[in-house]
Amino acid sequence: MATSSAGLCDGLKQYIREVPDFPKQGILFYDITTLLKQPQPFAQLVDSLAGHYAAQNIALVAGIEARGFIFGPALAYKLGAGFVPIRKPRKLPAATAAVEYSLEYGTDRVEIHRDAVQPGQRVLIVDDLIATGGTAVASAQLVEQLGGVVAGLAFVVELTFLHGRERLAGYDVMSLLRYDQ
Repeated sequence: MATSSAGLCDGLKQYIREVPDFPKQGILFYDITTLLKQPQPFAQLVDSLAGHYAAQNIALVAGIEARGFIFGPALAYKLGAGFVPIRKPRKLPAATAAVEYSLEYGTDRVEIHRDAVQPGQRVLIVDDLIATGGTAVASAQLVEQLGGVVAGLAFVVELTFLHGRERLAGYDVMSLLRYDQ
């Protein structure tokens, strides 16, 4: 199942700063920091994400480094769930599980503590943005590697023209704000 609440939250787009040519020429960067400093829009964003998953028995929210760390704890609080970080390599102090994934040029890796997810726990994965979906797919694989059940993947922004949602077929994918180009 794949859903979007883009229509409900399009008013939040006015708080997102568009920065051309960042981090490199030809890229239009959607900067969420301008939304985060606005209390009411930030609350609306968290409430909208939580509302979608409120009845789904979420045990843990897993935030993807780094911006998933902003939304993840607030969402976990609203859902009465715990929070666990999914990090870049060599950032976690205890034993980790890892998944390596392909980038346009090379590979990257995400890690989670081996004891972060218990078998059968329902986990919501959250990040600020879905583009090509590589990090999100790797994060879902990490949760499943530990025996967790991916209850869904939630994103603030979705760049639909990069087709990341297609890589997450079979998962409940929710995005609040969609950009078609």
